[in-house]
Amino acid sequence: MSRDEGAGAGSILLAFILGAVSGAALALLYAPASGRDTRDYLGDRAAEARARAAEAAAKGRDVINQGRETLSTAIERGREAYQQARRDNA
Repeated sequence: MSRDEGAGAGSILLAFILGAVSGAALALLYAPASGRDTRDYLGDRAAEARARAAEAAAKGRDVINQGRETLSTAIERGREAYQQARRDNA
């Protein structure tokens, strides 16, 4: 019987997220720019991140739709081949 003695993926992901948040907080505290400049910079970065996320979501939807079409085509061809094989053996 196998024992899981390592850290789980959830623990690793949580540690990564906490590290990223801590790093971002320290970066803001020690930022060389003024508050307004920092807020403007963060706003611009957030807008860019939203645009990239929307683009990635659109690409993901395209890939999923293409996969569905491919799967539907494969299923239909499999049915046709099965019917043909049944007719040939009858």
